[in-house]
Amino acid sequence: MKPHVVAVNISEKKGTIKHPVPEISLKIDHGIQGDAHAGNWHRQISLLAQESIDKMTALGVKGLTPGIFAENITTADIELFSLPVGTRLQVGEAELEVTQIGKECHHHCQVYRQIGMCVMPAEGIFAKVIVEGTLRAGDEIRILP
Repeated sequence: MKPHVVAVNISEKKGTIKHPVPEISLKIDHGIQGDAHAGNWHRQISLLAQESIDKMTALGVKGLTPGIFAENITTADIELFSLPVGTRLQVGEAELEVTQIGKECHHHCQVYRQIGMCVMPAEGIFAKVIVEGTLRAGDEIRILP
């Protein structure tokens, strides 16, 4: 299959699990309208592959749904963590630039506390908005030259 968006997720308050929404609106120098982590910084949007979530499910973690790792965009059929910083992605109408691979997990999430590990710090990526647009589940993802 072609790389695509599985779900788009937001949280209205920091420190809460993100939940899927029908669509998200991306703005330059901001990120996602209505998301608590939006702002003019390098981690405007977080992405995590469904395949990474499936690894955690295979380890016995129950109830993993899109947004539970605080990712804004859940993807499929693209190995996000292998993309170099600076990679540009066409996601639906929008264009993103990869700004960070992984992150330090300062306050271990519920999943980490349950099984002693979490996939987001190693396999999640962050991006900033280069071209504005609206994203929905099913939108295609293309790596730009």
